[in-house]
Amino acid sequence: MFQILTLALLISLLVTSVNGDEKPRGVAYDGRSLIVNGNRELFFSGSIHYTRSPPEMWPEIIRKAKEGGINLIQTYVFWNIHEPVQGQYNFEGNFDIVKFIKEIAEQGLYVTLRIGPYIEAEWSSGGFPYWLREVKNITFRSYNEPFVYHMKKYSEMVIDLMKKEKLFAPQGGPIILAQIENEYNNVQAAYKENGKKYIEWAANMAVGLYDGVPWIMCKQKEAPPTVINTCNGRHCADTFTGPNGPNKPTLWTENWTAQYRTFGDPPSQRSAEDLAFSVARFFAKNGTLTNYYMYHGGTNFGRSSSSFVTTRYYDEAPLDEFGLMRDPKWSHLRDLHRALRLSRRALLWGTPTVQKINQDLEITVYENTAEHMCAAFLTNNHTTQPSNVTFRGAAYYLPEKSVSILADCKTVVYNTQTVVSQHNSRNFVPSEKAKNLKWEMYQEKVPTISELALKNREPLELYSLTKDKSDYAWYSTSINLNRHDLPMRSDILTVLQVASMGHALSAFVNGQYVGFGHGNNIDKSFVFRQPVVLKPGVNDITLLGELVGYPNSGAYMEKRFAGPRAVTLQGLMAGTLDITLNVWGHEVGVSGEKEQVFTEEGAKKVKWTPVTGTPPGPVTWYKTYFDAPEGTDPVALKMDQMQKGMLWVNGKSLGRYWVSFLSPLGQPTQSEYHVPRAFLKPNNNLLVVFEETGGHPAKIEIVTVNRDTICSMITEYHPPNVKNFESSGSKFCPVVEDLKAGAHLTCPDDNVIEKVEFASYGDPDGACGNFTMGTCTSQNSIKVAEKYCLGKHTCTIPIERVTFDEPNKDPCPNIFKTLAVQVKCVVPNKN
Repeated sequence: MFQILTLALLISLLVTSVNGDEKPRGVAYDGRSLIVNGNRELFFSGSIHYTRSPPEMWPEIIRKAKEGGINLIQTYVFWNIHEPVQGQYNFEGNFDIVKFIKEIAEQGLYVTLRIGPYIEAEWSSGGFPYWLREVKNITFRSYNEPFVYHMKKYSEMVIDLMKKEKLFAPQGGPIILAQIENEYNNVQAAYKENGKKYIEWAANMAVGLYDGVPWIMCKQKEAPPTVINTCNGRHCADTFTGPNGPNKPTLWTENWTAQYRTFGDPPSQRSAEDLAFSVARFFAKNGTLTNYYMYHGGTNFGRSSSSFVTTRYYDEAPLDEFGLMRDPKWSHLRDLHRALRLSRRALLWGTPTVQKINQDLEITVYENTAEHMCAAFLTNNHTTQPSNVTFRGAAYYLPEKSVSILADCKTVVYNTQTVVSQHNSRNFVPSEKAKNLKWEMYQEKVPTISELALKNREPLELYSLTKDKSDYAWYSTSINLNRHDLPMRSDILTVLQVASMGHALSAFVNGQYVGFGHGNNIDKSFVFRQPVVLKPGVNDITLLGELVGYPNSGAYMEKRFAGPRAVTLQGLMAGTLDITLNVWGHEVGVSGEKEQVFTEEGAKKVKWTPVTGTPPGPVTWYKTYFDAPEGTDPVALKMDQMQKGMLWVNGKSLGRYWVSFLSPLGQPTQSEYHVPRAFLKPNNNLLVVFEETGGHPAKIEIVTVNRDTICSMITEYHPPNVKNFESSGSKFCPVVEDLKAGAHLTCPDDNVIEKVEFASYGDPDGACGNFTMGTCTSQNSIKVAEKYCLGKHTCTIPIERVTFDEPNKDPCPNIFKTLAVQVKCVVPNKN
């Protein structure tokens, strides 16, 4: 019965539009792969979110992804930016998803559309608009009548828009896959029977709205038969139990290229070698689609990030926050994609066999003898020990934790552990045109309860108070004390204690700043304690409640809370005084937000004064003007001496900054903040900073960003670059006569190599930007590198001992040698 259903589904999925001899247009699938327009294909996909970069950057980012071997772009659809107010839709500017998808199609790539509507994505409320939280009797992500009503209405709106614009594959568009829900297995048990009913309803609803492309559900082990369950994780070749049906392909929807970071985190890293190993293993084990999450992370502009997530998103992706190629991650994966494409015919039409040599070594072969197709994967799973294997009469060396790809079952065209592509290092260069900034300031007035119109006996919950209109809300109360209430000794002060459910607060007593407290991503709640000076008479106690994004994951997201919940004064002569129920005044936002002082018009509404000496401290606005930095490199702000707040350029929000929240390494999680060139004018750009807790704007620096430091680190046993091979039909052959390994260096853009900053042929160590000499090196290393590379856009230094030293003058003839080279690229002199 299941096979009959699957066959019917396949027929329904293969939407045809046949004119003459044209192939059927549409998408089908079976247990081996997706079939697009009648063709099987291997898919190398990259997540790129239109909301996290301006439209002016989209073409270049997509182009670089394509150059990296990507043929499929994956993106979420973000409900809360498209319907911020119920029934009012926004698909303009940065939110023009149709324009984004058409740009992808223009460059010849396909699209996976992850409709959600729950997306997680480290995005505020997981993509849900705030108004949904206030729908009566709603329970998110459950078989709950209000929720399924609004989810279907939104999903139908998105699908209708895609159909109207003819963006689905059967219509001739690029969308070949769609996703409903997201990682529901993580929370399904919390909803019990309503969880199971909901996921079945969601699948049927999606297919019912549009059945022209396959629908997927990621991390959904028991996915309904009408959708494909897929894997998310770092090593899906070993953790994914496979699709829950024999006629569903093995797909990997999120291969995490590092990890998103929250304020207070240390750096998140994942090596190019580990990524490549995971992908090669997956394709060796029947996989035909992997998606890098993220391929370009970009920037969480405005208040779009979820709780405590940094403004910079997945900067460690193959394309960094600024859209620059992060090598070797970008280039090593590019080479992997080429190696797998050289093996494509065997992978798609060959029969797999697996030979397990021992616990760590295995050989997987895809072969079709009748069609002369053969590709092999030689795998060493041991994490520290290299090994040698014999395959079809030939010996092969396998480094630790690596996969060698033999595109013809003979020739190693790629090994995941041996990086033959170049490396690079990122540089932040102070701008000469945008320096010597002249700052002015405007300080917020700290309100008292008499000035706040909204009154309540106790402090109101912060999420429902702000309604996602601002990160900030004022809370104020007053207490009348006489001198007998206060401590009699001068060395004893009353302590203000605030138990908060998150995320941060600044406290003021009688208009004076007394301190700042905050939680973190693991524990949002915290207790603020600070000694304060009280006086006989009326004392005003004012808190600025601060959010750092809405939650984005877990069950019952609509029932999360934040803000102060208990306030006490400790150390009074009568003991501890609980002022939680003392009657509080409230106001959402700070006055500078309401006046929009970050715009040219709004800035005229307040009085600014020059910054001289020490700034006044917390809740202060700063503004300055600057000219666009020289050149075309990306632009950033270095915020080293500031603390916490928000940034705007020409009225556009760059997002939250938080430099004072140090990681366990004693460093800020993020110090540089992206300023897209699309936001800039040639001259007189308005930069506005709202500093919540204190900091000096004089140290803010405008920099340009490049990856003009490029490197290679390659050994004598590295295989040749995969670009030296090609396949056509059943033929596989090298395209160059000399297949020896070499150090290949190519400057970005049209730049040329100006200087060799490091070169060592021997046993160097370190990484690009931080190489060190080992115990042995050729004295001619710099000279050889300069001979082959100076003044060139691209160069290759051969890995041959005679190139560096005469045989009788080799300083270390008895070791396997490594060549490490670091060069500096510059814009060529046009004169």
